[in-house]
Amino acid sequence: MLNIFFRENGKIGVSQSEKDFARISLEDTVWIDLVDPSGVEKRAVEAFLGTEIQSRAQAEEIESSSRYFETDDAIFANTNFLTPGAEEYMMQAVSFTLVDQTLTTLREVPLRSFTELQRRLQVNPKQYPSGFTVFATILDQRVDLDADMIELLSKEISQYARRINEEEDIDQELLIDISQLQENTMMVRENVVDKQRLISNLMRSTKVPQALDSRLNVLLQDISSLINHTNFCFERLEYLQDTVLGLINLEQNKIMKVFTVVSVFLMPPTLIAGFYGMNVRLPMIAADEPNASFWNWIIILAIMALSCLVIWIVFKKKKLL
Repeated sequence: MLNIFFRENGKIGVSQSEKDFARISLEDTVWIDLVDPSGVEKRAVEAFLGTEIQSRAQAEEIESSSRYFETDDAIFANTNFLTPGAEEYMMQAVSFTLVDQTLTTLREVPLRSFTELQRRLQVNPKQYPSGFTVFATILDQRVDLDADMIELLSKEISQYARRINEEEDIDQELLIDISQLQENTMMVRENVVDKQRLISNLMRSTKVPQALDSRLNVLLQDISSLINHTNFCFERLEYLQDTVLGLINLEQNKIMKVFTVVSVFLMPPTLIAGFYGMNVRLPMIAADEPNASFWNWIIILAIMALSCLVIWIVFKKKKLL
């Protein structure tokens, strides 16, 4: 899908056909938005701009030199936008190309920040005199959405902390949920840091209007606070994870303690039953029993005591007692 936003009679006109490039000048074009474009649409935009647009594979590369670079005529920038799912977040690569004062965006899926900006662009065209202003507004809205996601993560963490304090459903499933929250937090942090690198590169560029410097500075400050917040969230999740593991270990220790106490109670009866089950002459047995010598049971007692002594010495040497 192709959306072309251009100045026309003091307003912002919109076109969705690549054929309209014949009647629109590059100077009047503010923003070209490509959403999962066809080959024809992409080639038409490249011909209109006089430069190639990066492919999806190039937009997803993680090298710093591929995430942002400049030529004599254009700025190429790539970043990821997070989209929340049912249980986890997904990264969507977005490619930005700035030629003169015209912004071109390439993405594969609809994004809320783009849709909202397109409506605002048509309502208040004077607020967006160039593609650089549109680009800064997209980043501004994206940072706001990232802040909303971090706030939701913080609320979820608080809910899990309350469950743990009330000792409610502390099991393996809770650990898995906390692990998923950790993964989401890392993805949000990675996404925010990616915006920080992009804005820092823009501020060093000589092609970006100086009028945007203060706005970009504010965005960097906001991003720094978001990074600190995500670090705190991650530390809190690690604390909750350790707490859950400790509670699970305590519960297992209680169970083992019960088994140990039961075993200790059963040991004397077992010993007595085994002792009197031997085929030797024992105390409190009639003298006419056809058993062996009276001293046999004393010898057996001595052997049992000796075995206990050997075990005690071995455990002492291994520092198990």
